[in-house]
Amino acid sequence: MTGKQHIATAFDRDLEAIQAMITRMGGLVEAAILDAVRALETRDTDLADQVRRGDAAIDALEGQINIEAARLIALRAPTAADLRTVLSAMKIAAALERCGDYAKNLAKRSDVLSRMPPVEGATGSIRRMGKAVQLQLKQVLDAYIQRDADLAETVRQGDHDVDQMYNTLFREFLTHMMEDPRNISACMHLHFIAKNIERMGDHATGIAEQVIYLATGALPDDERPKADNTANPGGAA
Repeated sequence: MTGKQHIATAFDRDLEAIQAMITRMGGLVEAAILDAVRALETRDTDLADQVRRGDAAIDALEGQINIEAARLIALRAPTAADLRTVLSAMKIAAALERCGDYAKNLAKRSDVLSRMPPVEGATGSIRRMGKAVQLQLKQVLDAYIQRDADLAETVRQGDHDVDQMYNTLFREFLTHMMEDPRNISACMHLHFIAKNIERMGDHATGIAEQVIYLATGALPDDERPKADNTANPGGAA
């Protein structure tokens, strides 16, 4: 084995270790999303507390990924293509860390909502939206490991559906608040939960764009599909 081959093998091994940490981090984030929405639906304050405490492990993994990526760059002096791979891993880890933060925020609000009268139908709709985003993250992490640009593009296009779900929930919460002012506090918390889930979908879409960049060498040249028009309620749905 030549010195160049040895360096390449060592780089690949180090990169595989980073990718394994990203996969583990993604699994923790997926579980946190599902547990947070289940805690909301079942009013399980112990489960909500578990989600909040579990965020520390997600943060620790991001920190470890950044350390290993920096060490890889310093020791291996990667080529432009390999450097792009390492930097993309850091960006993906940062996006997953933000999703973990949003899941923790969901759990915090779930705890508050457990002490309020329930809003009819709201938690089931949020559960469906949370499940959709969890599946987005699962698919995009599969696409990352496989360098599958087509699967990543499927995730990217799916962001429109998550936005539509958010728009529908936003209107439902407005209706509940107008019909009974006693729903206002609970609906405000539920709205922030729905918005946090929508933002997780945005991060999944950002990861998809990184995967497309890794697989093809170019970012998508069209605007990502968006359907969040809550800032303009009079716009088209």
